[in-house]
Amino acid sequence: MKEFVEYIVKSIVDNPDQVDLKEVVGSRTTVFELHVAQPDLGKVIGRGGATARSIRILLSAMAARQGKRAVLEILED
Repeated sequence: MKEFVEYIVKSIVDNPDQVDLKEVVGSRTTVFELHVAQPDLGKVIGRGGATARSIRILLSAMAARQGKRAVLEILED
């Protein structure tokens, strides 16, 4: 799942080398901490949060297929 999120985010930002994704795995939940550069924050969040919402939906669907729960936190680097 981590590689999937990295691929999506790095393809929509201007500074893909400044994208950092950390994965904290628990027994039932996986938390992804996405750190992006301030100029790219708007691209990752999208208009009205649409891009971030879409990424979260895809991530949740992938996790559900594995019987887990996934949470994506988007943080400014």
